[in-house]
Amino acid sequence: MSKNIKKVPTQEYEDAVVTVALYVEGLRIGSVPILSQAFHRDATMYGLIDGKLHQGPIKNLYDLVEKNGPAPNIKTRIDVLSITSTTAILRVDVENDAIGANYTDYHTLIKLDETWYIISMVYHRYEE
Repeated sequence: MSKNIKKVPTQEYEDAVVTVALYVEGLRIGSVPILSQAFHRDATMYGLIDGKLHQGPIKNLYDLVEKNGPAPNIKTRIDVLSITSTTAILRVDVENDAIGANYTDYHTLIKLDETWYIISMVYHRYEE
């Protein structure tokens, strides 16, 4: 007989969203120190821009933020697609980043020592 038990507390959803919100805030103000709080030190990123694969360590994102600066008019929506007690997948819809681009991100998170970290980011950039 299965039990009808809620396995993941609502607070876990909120905490995972707070982590991804650090990413968004880092983009908004152009701050690598804020942005890097959201990511595990070994995080990776992958995405397609104009049909070409861009991949590598999360430092590539930090370099872009340093190069392009803040995105004061950025608009985002964060959705929790799936969550367990130690893993999560969140989607971020982004409009008007620092260079005016729009894209969708998928962030995979892991919970280590009671803290959520983004370990991978896969993104799709929309054509201008």
